[in-house]
Parts: sequence; structure tokens; C-alpha cells
Amino acid sequence: MAGRILIVDNVPTNRIILKVKLSSAFYEVIQAASGKDAVLRASECQPDIIILDTDLGDMSAHDACAQLKADPATRHIPVLIATPAGDTEAKIAALKAGADEFLAKPIDELTLTARVRALMRARATTDELRRRDETARSFGFAEAAFNFTTPGKIALVGRSTEDAMIWRAGLRGLVSDDIEIIAADRLLETIAGGNAADIYVVSSDIFGDTNGLRLIADIRARQNTRFAGIVVVHGLQDRKEAVMALDLGANDIVTRGADPEELALRLRLQMRRKKEADVLRTSVDEGLRLAMIDPLTGLYNRRYALPHMTQISQESTRSGQNFAIMLIDLDRFKTINDTFGHSIGDEVLIEVAKRMRNTLRGIDLIARFGGEEFLVCMPMTTLVDARSAAERLRAAICGTPVTQTANGTPVSVSASIGLTMGGEKAASIETLLEISDRALYDAKAEGRNQVTLGSHAA
Repeated sequence: MAGRILIVDNVPTNRIILKVKLSSAFYEVIQAASGKDAVLRASECQPDIIILDTDLGDMSAHDACAQLKADPATRHIPVLIATPAGDTEAKIAALKAGADEFLAKPIDELTLTARVRALMRARATTDELRRRDETARSFGFAEAAFNFTTPGKIALVGRSTEDAMIWRAGLRGLVSDDIEIIAADRLLETIAGGNAADIYVVSSDIFGDTNGLRLIADIRARQNTRFAGIVVVHGLQDRKEAVMALDLGANDIVTRGADPEELALRLRLQMRRKKEADVLRTSVDEGLRLAMIDPLTGLYNRRYALPHMTQISQESTRSGQNFAIMLIDLDRFKTINDTFGHSIGDEVLIEVAKRMRNTLRGIDLIARFGGEEFLVCMPMTTLVDARSAAERLRAAICGTPVTQTANGTPVSVSASIGLTMGGEKAASIETLLEISDRALYDAKAEGRNQVTLGSHAA
């Protein structure tokens, strides 16, 4: 399944209609008929997303959302509230209650699935942040609580300077972040010059066409803005553009002419997510790094990897989504050390670690497991996607020489990979590692430089 979604509505027909729409996209759907039932089921089932109708019978969606966000067990779950179309007050109330998004009724299927996909991506980052925190706590370390008192930077990229000035005027007094107006034709130049923002608000119809949507890809392609928040402002009738924006990587969309308070609430939410994601990439402080980071490659070490995989396994059991484990061993690595020396061997390990990071997702666990052996654990992954990732990883390692000697001799290396899947059969991490290890041995025996699937996952 693509993910688990909890639908809450006191009208059975509404639940059935929504379930049909989501099930056709292969989401697992669970249902609740009241606010009280929703809070209970969310805690028990840990869905990936919760969709609340405005009126739940025993309480309002806002009250239910507030309860969900107040409970540590459910506060991380994205919440969507279905609101009457054109009801600005209901939209703002939903965002103030802690909802991550609202959906105008009647709910459009195209918009619904696009919103769900976008929230699933955001949820993946949140889950990884929580897993790292829980893994650190298992070592007896507690990371400092998030403190986002420093203002962020918001860049407004309108279809004209006057357009962006209207946005800035509306946001005055509603956000505490620094706001800068950037002309669309100077945006990439500004980014290249090192002036990166935390959030970009971009008009979808820059220069009268859809260049604003193409800017999403440009922003994502730059290293210093790859993880920036992107909010796309679109026309009221531009439904397909809005959906396309979300699928291209926009974090949020807002209708042109929306109440400034709505835009401000959305920007606050995106700023919080952006800063949490920044913490995710730099969260392990120096003392924790000494305990859990391999000093040569900069990857996590075995001590960190094992409890972290336990967290991933527990999440998998709750969500019903599978995860993958790979054991990767560099072929004939001893020959490299014997032929070129250990300093070249170290360079090989460093470069292989770099290629692994560049090939895999940010939420994937990558660790040096010992010597020339590496481990990868990929949460929320199907067998097809895991096999494809393993093949990409193998190709990235052996595709070009990883280093060269002082006299210019290229040094190449290949890797054998043992792959297995966890989640469906509730096998322990130890069992899955044994299966991966046997698969790795088979890959070596069958000629090296290949991916072999463990029998447990076949």
C-alpha cells in the first residue's frame, strides 16, 4: 500500500465516497464516525494522514485536530480538514487549529490525491527526524529541543514587482521573518550569488505563462536551495496548474487573492517544517557524532545503525509499509590495499560513501558496518523500488574509477549487494541481517558485482 489514511466523517456515505477515491490510488483507508473515535483510532493505528470533515457529530474538526496535535503520539500526523468552498473563515480556523491543509468541498479527486502525495513526502522527513531523535535517546543522549527564534528569510517572486509588493503589504505584521522581493528574471542569479531564502513564494503565471512552475525545478536543482520551502500562488481556475505544482515539488499552493492571514499561516507552517528539516540534516551534535559516526567516511557506524533499524522496523509494523535492508561489500578490496597501499584504500572507502549518499534518499540510513562492508536501510520502500535502488547503487560504485594513484593510475572497484525486505513477516532485525548476509555471500559466489535477493523476500 502507498500509505494509510484515516477518514473521519459522521455521514457514512461521505466516508464511502472518499474511501473509493483514495483506494483507487492504492491507499489503505480506515474510518471513524466521530471525533472521539478519530482520536482513539489515530493513536492505535498511526495513520500517515488524517482527513476530518468539518462537523464530526460529537465535536468540530477543529477540536479534534487540537486534541490530535496535543497528543505526543499523534501530533506528527498530518491533518487535512474538509471545509465549505469559499468559506475563508473556516479555512483560517482550520489552519489555526493546527491542520496541515484543508480541502474545499465537494472534494476534487485530482486535488485530493496531489495534496496527499505532497503530505506523504513531508511526513517522510518528519518520521526520519523522530527516528533519529529516538535512536539518540536509546544511547542516553537527548538532543536539544527545537528553538527557532532566529527569523527565517522569505523571498517573494511575483509576476511583477507590484504583485510581490501586494503580498508583502498583506503579510506585514503577520509574520516575523525577513521578507525580500526578487524579480523572476533575477532569481537564479540571486541564488547563484549565495543569497538563498528559506521559503520562496512563486507566482505560477510569471510573464503570463507557466514559467513559475518551471522555477520549482530550478530552485530544487540548486544546492543551497534544494531543501527550501516553495509556495506557489495560482489562479482560482488553474486547478491543473496547482496539482502540477505539488507534483513538481512545491510544498504548498495558495489561491491568488487569498486572505493574507491564510498565506501567513501557511508560511509559518512551512518555515517550521523547513527549520525542522534543517535540524534533520545537522541534528547530531559533536558529542553524539563521536559515538555514532565513522570518522573516515562520515557515515553512521554499526553502533548507531542497529537501534535505528529497530526504530524503522517498529514504524513499519505500525504503518504496514515495508522497508529494505542491503549489505554491501566491496569486491576484492584487499587487493586494492595490497597493490596501492592503505591510503588509496581509504580514498576508495571515502568516495564510495560519497556515491552512496548521492544515490540514495535523504531518509535512508547509510552506515559503514565494518571494514569494506556497508549497510543501507530504506524505510517505506517496496521490493521493486528497493531492487531498483540497489542496482543504481551498484552501478554508481563501479561506473567510473573511484580514485587514482599519485602517478595517475585509475583505481576502480565494484560491489556485491545482498538485499532483503522487512515488514510483512515481522522478522527481527537480526534475522533480516542474516538473510542479507547470506544473499551477499551468494552474490560473491555467483561472480560478484551484482545484487542478490535474500530468500525471505523472494
